[in-house]
Amino acid sequence: MIPIQSWMKPHPVLKALVICAAGGALFSAVRAPLPWMLGPLLVMALGKFLGADLASPKGSRATGQLIIGCALGLYFTPVVGHEVVAHWYLLIAAAMLAVLLAYASGWFLMRSAGLDSTTALFASVPGGAAEMTILGERHGARSDRVILAQALRVFIVVLIVPFVFTGIGMHGADVYRPAQFTVDGFGLVALLGTAALVGLVLAKLRIPNAWMLGPLGVTVALTLGEVSLSAIPTWLSNTAQLLIGCSLASGFERESLRTSPRFIGMVCLSVALAMLASALCAWGLAVLGSVPVSTMVLATAPGGMAEMCVTAKVLQLGVPLVTAAHVTRVIILVTTTAPMFRLAKRLRRSWRA
Repeated sequence: MIPIQSWMKPHPVLKALVICAAGGALFSAVRAPLPWMLGPLLVMALGKFLGADLASPKGSRATGQLIIGCALGLYFTPVVGHEVVAHWYLLIAAAMLAVLLAYASGWFLMRSAGLDSTTALFASVPGGAAEMTILGERHGARSDRVILAQALRVFIVVLIVPFVFTGIGMHGADVYRPAQFTVDGFGLVALLGTAALVGLVLAKLRIPNAWMLGPLGVTVALTLGEVSLSAIPTWLSNTAQLLIGCSLASGFERESLRTSPRFIGMVCLSVALAMLASALCAWGLAVLGSVPVSTMVLATAPGGMAEMCVTAKVLQLGVPLVTAAHVTRVIILVTTTAPMFRLAKRLRRSWRA
């Protein structure tokens, strides 16, 4: 028989959702940037650090990515699609920049934090935390260090970039608008249902970022074909951001933060240096491609794909180009990281021989 005290005790998921909703509402009330992602992210992280019994709902990140993927896909009208394709060289350049920065950050962590080369590399590649953790484990990396470093990277970038952009007035200059403005109940169910089905298939096939890429691909295809089902209502988009923020912060554990101060400090420093380097390169790419600097900064930022695309959407800063850049980056990083790592190990062994 379950004691009445245990029965009445709030469930960790319920507590997390309540404080995340409160955090989102508070940040929205004070007009903070990305209130429904940053509010839940910060209050959840604080609660975890203080030792509160909190947990994100199972599948929360996948659900948030599904909704955001559909919302972003609505921006890809035929005209916008042609414009994005015309900037293909910027997409490739931004992805190759991410590869170089990942290896530079990995070298820095190896030297400064005393990590082995395998763990340092997979902890630094911005190709998706789950994907890099799995790849790292296959090659002998310390999964606990990879997970913590990846979570810190996304946390720092998501926390800093929106506040900096808002502080210097980079907001609302985007000429892009979603193709569909009207919310249709049946159309929305059809859109989300189809997106969920494709996301599930890609997840079963172990495609990286399946719950983002699947729904995004479905909605882009429909929008390019000028098929309008429904817009994504604001409340649903805010809920998706809340789920992503809650999920991201749930990865922080009090004990791991307390027992690894040097490692955490070096990760924070490497992320800061990567952000600075990517911003400088973004300025050069913006001049080369005649696009706004703010758009290229988001396109090259070492944050997560979903988080950076949400930032572009909320701040109205080149959503299609930022989305296309991060999709290109994820594809290139996930497909090349392991082969390049194996090649580097073989070359190192041959040099030593």
